[in-house]
Amino acid sequence: MTLDTFADLLIEIGTEELPPIALPALSKAFADEVESQFEGYGISYGSVERFATPRRLAVLVRELQTKQSDQETVRRGPAVRAAFDDSGAPTKAALGFARSCGVEIGDLDREATDKGEWLIFKSVTPGQETASLVPAIAEKALASLPIPKRMRWGDRSEEFVRPVHWVCLVMGSDPVKGSVLGLQAAPQTRGHRFHHPETIAVGKAADYERLLEDRGHVEASFDRRRASIEDKIRALASEQGLTARIDPALLDEVTGLVEWPQPLLCHFDSEYLEIPPEVLIETMQSNQKYFPLEDAEGRLQSAFIVITNLESKDPDQVRAGNERVIRPRFADAAFFWSQDIKQPLESFAKRLETVVFQDKLGTIADKSARVARLGRHLAASVEADPDLVERSAGLAKCDLVSSMVYEFPGLQGIMGRYYATHSNEDPCVCQAMQEQYLPRFAGDMLPSSPCGRALAIADRIDTLVGIFGIGLRPTGTKDPYALRRASIAVLRILIETPVDLDLEDLLKTAAEGFEPGILADDTVETVLAYMLDRLRGYYGDRDIPADVVESVVHVGVTNAFDIDRRIAAVSRFLTLASASELAAANKRIRNILAKADPGVADSGEVVADLLTDPAEIALAETVSQLAAKVLPLVEQRNYVETLECLADIKDDIDRFFTEVMVMADDEAVRNNRIHLLASVAELFLKVADISRLQ
Repeated sequence: MTLDTFADLLIEIGTEELPPIALPALSKAFADEVESQFEGYGISYGSVERFATPRRLAVLVRELQTKQSDQETVRRGPAVRAAFDDSGAPTKAALGFARSCGVEIGDLDREATDKGEWLIFKSVTPGQETASLVPAIAEKALASLPIPKRMRWGDRSEEFVRPVHWVCLVMGSDPVKGSVLGLQAAPQTRGHRFHHPETIAVGKAADYERLLEDRGHVEASFDRRRASIEDKIRALASEQGLTARIDPALLDEVTGLVEWPQPLLCHFDSEYLEIPPEVLIETMQSNQKYFPLEDAEGRLQSAFIVITNLESKDPDQVRAGNERVIRPRFADAAFFWSQDIKQPLESFAKRLETVVFQDKLGTIADKSARVARLGRHLAASVEADPDLVERSAGLAKCDLVSSMVYEFPGLQGIMGRYYATHSNEDPCVCQAMQEQYLPRFAGDMLPSSPCGRALAIADRIDTLVGIFGIGLRPTGTKDPYALRRASIAVLRILIETPVDLDLEDLLKTAAEGFEPGILADDTVETVLAYMLDRLRGYYGDRDIPADVVESVVHVGVTNAFDIDRRIAAVSRFLTLASASELAAANKRIRNILAKADPGVADSGEVVADLLTDPAEIALAETVSQLAAKVLPLVEQRNYVETLECLADIKDDIDRFFTEVMVMADDEAVRNNRIHLLASVAELFLKVADISRLQ
């Protein structure tokens, strides 16, 4: 190793083809773990660059400290007054401390503190050469990767996600000696499996990426390779006057499949365009990892782009191979389509009686009947025709037993819409077939049709009540019925669409649709608490503090749309100059009420004749005036103006607490003052419990 203080470090692990979907996560975790290891050793570095291809994970640590700093440690012994006797001779305590440190009494130092003087021993541990630590650091980082199932290979005992074939460790321009996962490190990497299968010597760590690109036909950076693939796809599509349909997840997966990406334009028979385009797109993307092409109006064209992993000498043969592979898949899809549309969508309903939704909760047909009943209940709230909602629920799951969805499960709902349209169902029913699954993920669109909203809410509420009712609530990271996602989806629809609907009432109605004895007695309360708890995460993503949400939820409101209006009002209230003082005053009031004799705070009205102090008389008059003003505002759900009006009570509350002794000796006066404070709190509780605001 050179005498330079800092140097670049390359750690590369060469493997069999890594799982493409997991590659970005593995690469990030590997870099993060390497950084964590160096920080743990107290070794400084500039930055860490990540590299990931199907056959390698690598990091390039820039400006890495080549030697660990010396570590000074200080051990404190006994106090000086206890370390020596009156004659100055060391006591057993001092001798024992020196012996434990491996030195003589004279080698110990002293340290003065506020509590006296102490014997101490200072020692310096020389820092280790960074290169000597690198193999162990790499090994620990690899062992910490999020790999659900590791494998062994050959007769080796080491484990990893895929067999490891080489390890390259280079610091600056020097090889790093050592072994990782049972393989001796060497200053060499390997290029593309076909274009350059030979080893490539790595003379300097900083040259790694350039060497692989120039000599090895490998673009080592995942991010740059991904950007390159996207640019090449768009450019090739543009040459044809078309636009590529690029799904980000598919782009990531393809990036994880190739090291030297090359785009290739392919075609298929235009007669297949008579099939619903979603079927063709699903086949191209999910099965073949192809990128479909569309015209300027978004219509699917009989062409696609494939990303190959090499520069072929005969691209026409590669093109023909990909076109040949897709043909039978499209032919199967065409057959499924033709068979499914021979009968109306409702003809599939009978088969739902043979498909189990959950052992204790019955079949899909049973679930559909419950959803239809619940859908009729909430139809008015979403301004939908109850008959159309019921019809939508009866048909909603029929496409699950169609040939097309059996082959392509990702098309559920989409095919239902096509089959409903082909069966001449009402447009609202047709749209609901697909919208019942919205939103599918965070940030996804919400159902826009009345039937779609009713179906999306009813289906998820039925699942939540049923699964919770039989004791299968989510635990930790396990949520097989996606109840967290279902809860957030319902809340989003209720809040953002919006739907003015009481959640507790909806849950009770859903519970009544199950056979007696199936659900636990506390099912509605449990599901309601679970769903309201999801509001903290929902509003947290919108940068609304948890205490604001808690202040509203605590007053017992169970209408999500109403909760949202209250949260907006409290957020606005916090911008007022008096907000913090009013929150503190309410907290003081809540504490007084909590300490009062049981039932006193809730047991009576304020008696005017018992009000004697000018401050309490003024507060009582203000409460009366504000009550008359804010009650109509609360009825109108004008919570912003309600809290703005209540802010006017600040001066009277301040004066009351300054001039009035709440806990008076006279019990009647004391209780009357508690009633007065309770009336103040009650005004604010009509919107939120602002005493919970931080």
